[in-house]
Amino acid sequence: MKYSKEMTLAEVLRGNEKAARVLMSMGMHCLGCPSSQMESLEDAAMVHGISVDEILNKLEAEA
Repeated sequence: MKYSKEMTLAEVLRGNEKAARVLMSMGMHCLGCPSSQMESLEDAAMVHGISVDEILNKLEAEA
């Protein structure tokens, strides 16, 4: 799957079951929060102080 920073967390999670494991390993433990479902990957990265490029690279490699 090709990921982008504009994708919502819901889209990322729907696309691949391994994505949740990757995001959780990076400190994004809010995946079940209703508001996070509409949040873009870029916004979630900013809130957690993580580089969106780092997240995208890890998702591409592992999910």
